[in-house]
Amino acid sequence: MANSSYAYVRAFESPDSLPLGNIIAIRLDGRGFTSLTKKYHFTKPNDARALNLMNSCAASLLRSIPEIALAYGQSDEYTFIFHEDTTLFGRRSSKLVSTVVSTFTAEYCLQWKVFFPDRELERPFPTFDGRSVCYPKRKVLRDALAWRQVDCHVNNLYNTVFWSLVLRGKRTNREAEEELKGSDSAKKNEILFREFGVNYNNEPQMFRKGTTVYREKREKGKKGEMVFYHGDIIQDGFWDEHPEILAGVYEE
Repeated sequence: MANSSYAYVRAFESPDSLPLGNIIAIRLDGRGFTSLTKKYHFTKPNDARALNLMNSCAASLLRSIPEIALAYGQSDEYTFIFHEDTTLFGRRSSKLVSTVVSTFTAEYCLQWKVFFPDRELERPFPTFDGRSVCYPKRKVLRDALAWRQVDCHVNNLYNTVFWSLVLRGKRTNREAEEELKGSDSAKKNEILFREFGVNYNNEPQMFRKGTTVYREKREKGKKGEMVFYHGDIIQDGFWDEHPEILAGVYEE
């Protein structure tokens, strides 16, 4: 940038570089997606096409931003985890967040027709908001991801029962809400099995556990293929099997 008598205005920019030694996570959420799902008639309680669209957009980000080590998503949200040693954009929060959110939003709109060829996307187009979080330890990061996967399970179990009561049990929305008020997981599972013959454990894992996107382990100099994993990331098994994901070292 050329020096001039006006360059002093740069002093008003807020420094927002995220501290070294922390793992950066960028979490984005769909804005107004309750209205969007109604407008485009998403299948209740889960629309596999919509979820796979989100997953495909996440994979596109991992391809275009190699500094992202892993992503986890469910419903209309996705969390992107950067390699611990990343220096992308000088670790500036504003640039990292804006890049992830804008790239994801662009991919969502561009890829829409692949997953919804019969439903033309109209204004107002889907958008996402985002925020950055720094996790000081890998354990804290894993707890944060576990929190999102537990949230996926809790919300999906409720929604599965709720929409079964409404769509198959012919309850009104209010009646279904009242019936589920104060119910625990055991009660919800009982309703599903007793009234609808549904074993919740047999529901697709993508609905119950969300999606983890990462690059398969690769030989140096070769690009790893994207993996879409719908299993557990709370216990140690996944992390023990893939120690390279959180190795903390980014290799081109």
